[in-house]
Amino acid sequence: MEFFHSVNVDWLGKKWYFLAFSMIFSIAGVISMGWQWAHIGSPVPLGVDFRGGTEVTVQFAEPPNVNRIRQAIDAQGIKGADISTIGNPADHEAVIGLPEQMNEKALDVGRADIENALRSHYTAHFTVRSVEVVGPTVGHQLEKQAALATLYSLLGMLIYLWFRFQLIYGVAAVVACFHDTLITVGAFSLASLFGFNGLELSLTVIAAILTLIGYSMNDTIVVFDRIRENLRLSRREALPNLVNRSINQTLSRTVLTSGLTFLTVLSLYIFGGQVLKGFSFALVVGILIGTYSSIAVASPMLVAWQEWRAKKGRAMALPAGKRGRS
Repeated sequence: MEFFHSVNVDWLGKKWYFLAFSMIFSIAGVISMGWQWAHIGSPVPLGVDFRGGTEVTVQFAEPPNVNRIRQAIDAQGIKGADISTIGNPADHEAVIGLPEQMNEKALDVGRADIENALRSHYTAHFTVRSVEVVGPTVGHQLEKQAALATLYSLLGMLIYLWFRFQLIYGVAAVVACFHDTLITVGAFSLASLFGFNGLELSLTVIAAILTLIGYSMNDTIVVFDRIRENLRLSRREALPNLVNRSINQTLSRTVLTSGLTFLTVLSLYIFGGQVLKGFSFALVVGILIGTYSSIAVASPMLVAWQEWRAKKGRAMALPAGKRGRS
């Protein structure tokens, strides 16, 4: 199915606009993460999966009063609790989080103390919807494993593309995926900085980031495959023109797959509730940035590398496909 016929957009002619866009959002995310690190000790707000502690989600019969809840928690002798309302205001839900404790037993006691504090010092009726308890040691282990999973996935994709195409293809694709990951994580940091509650880095968000890495890589491989096929058919054509043509030829496929996926994850973000908020937010940002980077980051890097090699007198032909692909 073709949405666009005879498309002739000069994508590489707009590479400096793309570079400016990427730099602005990447630098804004890095600055935000640095600010967060200085103030909360981590580049993005961490979910209970990573920071350790007790997190209790409570639904009240009336709109929760954060100040009164805090007074009730303090009266129970619990210090340093993090209290915030979440979700749709009509749901009357709040999350009460305790800071990291020294051992698992202390965490269990903290969970019971929160419930006792609300029953004793907060008169409104409430229902405990969920309780998450993660020890500090487990939280740090999960944080390390999540970082390693992300790095190993990028390394594996680099090796795969190195063998399938050529090293520069793999480097360009991995740089684009790193760009996507940086902007997505930066979006979490910026959202928190501007007061959007409930967007924390958790295991489900890491799963979303790994998903978008694979999605972005797949989109990039489709463009690279078309470039390699066109190299077989048009060896004498200037590389920038050939890359532009390859991107334009795959544009309908990109709009179809990315557009439908984006609508799905956007629906999850709007209607999925608080539990899926972080996961769906990562995918909403990631699908947009991943599709953009396949066109505006990976492909221009390929051309820039080839042009740099030509200036140094070390130009080497990019590998061409052995046969056309449908």
